[in-house]
Amino acid sequence: MAEQNAPLPPLSADEESFVRAWSRASLHLMRAVDADMINGAHLTLREYQVMMHLSEAPERRMRMSELAAVCDLSLSGMTRIVGLLEAERHVERVRSAEDGRGWHAVLTDAGFAHLERAYPTHLASVRRHLFDRLGEFDVGCLARAMDSVAAPGCGPTVRVRVSRR
Repeated sequence: MAEQNAPLPPLSADEESFVRAWSRASLHLMRAVDADMINGAHLTLREYQVMMHLSEAPERRMRMSELAAVCDLSLSGMTRIVGLLEAERHVERVRSAEDGRGWHAVLTDAGFAHLERAYPTHLASVRRHLFDRLGEFDVGCLARAMDSVAAPGCGPTVRVRVSRR
């Protein structure tokens, strides 16, 4: 294992080019798909993702903290989005039957129907902004690489220095 304080070599030209392109591409993709979803389905991309995860869960229900984790949102961010979806009657919150303290988000029948209507917009947008541009790339290989980047333990690490006197 490398010494923690050893200087790291700079990025190669290809590595630097990749990091910059990936940053631009990920921002562009999320903004473009979000705009398409708002215009074509009257949902933000985040709202669509929340409803999608709920639609795949048993009984179309997930604990709020689990839903926040799979959507990579804070609990307060998830609470805000679920509140917006509740106002549209796409989702409802119910108290957890297991412990009575937690809350579950439940996709309503109206929410599921809206998700089904939104799916073609999402599909067309993702095809146009991502897959149509990838050409002959091995998408399975790219998916595995991105899963590796997003794997648990790969996120930011907080290091605290303790001064000893």
